[in-house]
Amino acid sequence: MTMKLLHIDASILGGNSVSRAISAAVVARLTSGPGPVEVTYRDLVANPIAHLTGAYLAGQSAQTQHDQALQTDLALGGAVLEEFLAADTVVIGSPMYNFTVPTQLKAWVDRILVAGRTFRYTESGAQGLAGGKRVILALSRGGIYPAGSPAEHQESYLRAVFGFIGVADVEVIHAEGIAYGPEQRASALAAAVRAAGELPV
Repeated sequence: MTMKLLHIDASILGGNSVSRAISAAVVARLTSGPGPVEVTYRDLVANPIAHLTGAYLAGQSAQTQHDQALQTDLALGGAVLEEFLAADTVVIGSPMYNFTVPTQLKAWVDRILVAGRTFRYTESGAQGLAGGKRVILALSRGGIYPAGSPAEHQESYLRAVFGFIGVADVEVIHAEGIAYGPEQRASALAAAVRAAGELPV
């Protein structure tokens, strides 16, 4: 059976990005196993997703029929959601910008958190509908943030997002302190790439 893997990158630094290097190492590891893997890649910087608008949330309104840009945006949002729902494994490469995820990644998150598709509200609260997926976060940070740091809204935010839609067990690989100098950057990246190479496939 073919595993469907969705690979997301959100760094604005292109070939100089640490998170992109880690996410690529993760995908290389996951595609090295004996079974077939179908990879769908979405670069959120090369092909950005617009931020939500009131018109988008209104959906199929009279305005939609006369607004080509809105029709295109709705089609893109639907495609992004279906990519996510179809994936068995999701790999996300994300740096930390100003204590949290890039705005490009937040725009993607807003397209996959959809009531009735990835979560629903019940009398006892929210219920995730997208469980059963494997999610691996490949994260880079200029500084070092101990667990529970009040300034860390990158990993904690993404864990909350995926937990909300039913993915409780999220795997994380970090490269921290990459802004502390070339040696720290190289060491952190090397350690993260090694960790990627040890992931179960």
